[in-house]
Amino acid sequence: MPLLEVKGLGINFGGLRAVNRFDLTIEPGEVVGLIGPNGAGKTTVFNMISGYFPPTDGTIVFKGRSIVGLKPYQIARLGIARTFQNIRLFRDNSVLDNVRVAFHPRAGYGLIDAFLRTPRFRAKEAEINERAFELLETLNIADKANTAVKNLPYGDQRRVEIARALAVGPELLLLDEPAAGMNPAEVQQLVELIRFIKQKFNLTVLLIEHQMGLVMNLCERLVVMDFGEIIARGLPHEVRQNPKVLEAYLGKGAVA
Repeated sequence: MPLLEVKGLGINFGGLRAVNRFDLTIEPGEVVGLIGPNGAGKTTVFNMISGYFPPTDGTIVFKGRSIVGLKPYQIARLGIARTFQNIRLFRDNSVLDNVRVAFHPRAGYGLIDAFLRTPRFRAKEAEINERAFELLETLNIADKANTAVKNLPYGDQRRVEIARALAVGPELLLLDEPAAGMNPAEVQQLVELIRFIKQKFNLTVLLIEHQMGLVMNLCERLVVMDFGEIIARGLPHEVRQNPKVLEAYLGKGAVA
């Protein structure tokens, strides 16, 4: 059974058809790239899968269950976590606190426990601290656990965001332009990091990316969008040579 199956997905914003007839099937353990020019509709697809935008039409089935109409936190609990194109961290808070917050919806204690600081509260908080710190160690940023996020280099902020996504315990990880703003050395480190966490946490990965080096080195297959529709799909080397893809990126005159 596919982990994720999307059929006929579409969304309207007023009179604008932003995504039209989008189909995607992802098997467990795959790394799939969703690529295309700016404004092609890629992030809108992510927003529908993760529950931020309700689709106008179509179906989204995760592990055999429809997730259309669920709230983002409900979808996260089912096993889908995501990062964002523009990093969304609590910039004034520490690295550790940014990861800890993802554990709290499943903390295992109530408001009274927190108010009275009961033994249950203290035990669960100690467990959360330990698990959050383990994630920071896994992503090689444990030495910055008490540093405010705003004081981190950009690449480390991306690592914190990925750590927070992993704290949800996902089976499917959606990465929205994880290499944005990175230099070539940081991009290579990110490729290695994604491969590592995929294996360690048994993840399936769907990512949006403009860095073609990352896409070609990391993704097993690609789906290409332009003007809200899929224009190509296949293995990376097949997509790279597709005339429709070249035209979308370079323009018709450049291809001709």
